[in-house]
Amino acid sequence: MNCLPQISEAEYEVMKVVWKESPVNTNVVTEILTKTTNWSPKTIQTLLKRLVNKGALTYEKQGRVFVYMPLIQESAYVRQKSRSFLKRYFDGDMSRMLSACLDEETLTKNEIDTLREILAKHEK
Repeated sequence: MNCLPQISEAEYEVMKVVWKESPVNTNVVTEILTKTTNWSPKTIQTLLKRLVNKGALTYEKQGRVFVYMPLIQESAYVRQKSRSFLKRYFDGDMSRMLSACLDEETLTKNEIDTLREILAKHEK
């Protein structure tokens, strides 16, 4: 598996915007994130630069603005983080993880039905 860059929680919030809006310029990223966080535009620009330096994003300069595009796929990143979480906290045992979650949360009938469908699909 490709080794994807380590991304902080704050950087991940920026990546979610870029994944959703790509290609996206600095102004749009800043507009979206200042509505959902208490970050200054300078902080957001710093996070974008870090992601470029880590190889998670690339950019093109278009006039006076930078337009960002992801270099890593959201699905690949989430898959890697999920595997890492499962291995780190549950020794890779998905049933232990699900059991721990169910001990703390109550599922709706719809959620249980969805889980049954997922399991049936993967059983085939």
